Amino acid sequence: MKENANVLIVEDEHDIAEILKVQLETSGHNVTLIHDGSEALEFIQEQSEEKKIDLYILDRMLPGTTGLEICKFLRMFKKTKAKPILMLTAMTLPEQVIEGLEAGADDYVTKPFDINILKARVKNLLRRSQLSIGEESSEEAILAIKGLKIDTNQCKVWIDENELDLTLSEYKLLVTFLKQPGKVLTRNSLIQSIQDGPVHVTDRTIDTHIFGLRKKLGDYSKFIETIRGIGYRVVAND
Repeated sequence: MKENANVLIVEDEHDIAEILKVQLETSGHNVTLIHDGSEALEFIQEQSEEKKIDLYILDRMLPGTTGLEICKFLRMFKKTKAKPILMLTAMTLPEQVIEGLEAGADDYVTKPFDINILKARVKNLLRRSQLSIGEESSEEAILAIKGLKIDTNQCKVWIDENELDLTLSEYKLLVTFLKQPGKVLTRNSLIQSIQDGPVHVTDRTIDTHIFGLRKKLGDYSKFIETIRGIGYRVVAND
């Protein structure tokens, strides 16, 4: 995980913002606080290369511009499209959480939250971001989590030395999971990952493929977590 990361917190509740700032600074990070969504958008576009933000923490409901709109902008803006985003929200219905994830958030924390859980999510997002940078720079074709390994050049999967016989859809799902460990993936995003031509893929189809994949993974099936009402996530490597 990157130490002394630059973190931008956009939160209009000043007490919450200050608590987050103190806790993340105690963990060694450099924190910038902004309380207005429109001001945050200006800051994002004007940030210097020397002090570029490594992680964004966005409240969903903000004055000026909502956290949802900022999230969408971050994913479109060339300088920030790959940066991790953690969304804070008091809106806890599954469809509301899904809306935030599909706007581009990598993870979410609902209010009220446990500060230790939030810090763990921050640590995980920063670590995953660093791993992604390393994978891009080395163009690594091997994806792995403990003894589970995928060779994307050969389109083969092994557990230890045993090759698995996966369907194409199961293979695509597993690659999608291992490329984004720790990230909550909605059923809709998983549909996009296996959609092939005119074939219509539904939520139920995804669940069926996940069921089949889990059976073939055996003990490794526990790495695929069900996020009720939203989708799935593969736990990140420790």
